[in-house]
Amino acid sequence: MRRLAATTAALVGALTLAGCSGSASADSEPELSVGTAYMPQPVSDSMAAGFLTIDNKGGTKDELTSVTSDAGEVTVHETVDSSMREVTSLDVPAHGQLVFKSGGNHLMFEKLKRKPKQGQTVSVELHFTESGPITVEMPVKPATYNPKTGH
Repeated sequence: MRRLAATTAALVGALTLAGCSGSASADSEPELSVGTAYMPQPVSDSMAAGFLTIDNKGGTKDELTSVTSDAGEVTVHETVDSSMREVTSLDVPAHGQLVFKSGGNHLMFEKLKRKPKQGQTVSVELHFTESGPITVEMPVKPATYNPKTGH
């Protein structure tokens, strides 16, 4: 009887620990992916905008802290009350998204080394507080491109 009780207690303890560590590790790290990335063909020789969506399926938030590109300097901007301002970071919420879209958050490319043309791609590297860098190839779309319609 003692042996059965001890075995049962050990088994319950092991299952409890396994359950705790499994769920804790699944929720303890951000799980980032990037989609819907594009750059409208710039009308200026020196400036452009970039848009994308960062998804976080993990249980912990992360922060986008900077973006680099071989195309030129990149800064992160948010739009609040129709006013654009540069920021040093933006949150990527746990189980959520950080969306960059026309009229909202966006990437601003300045001092372009070349003017990207429709059909080309621009490479960017996203840097985060918790996660490793993510490299994204942004296709250059027509200047009037609307991701909702595909035109």
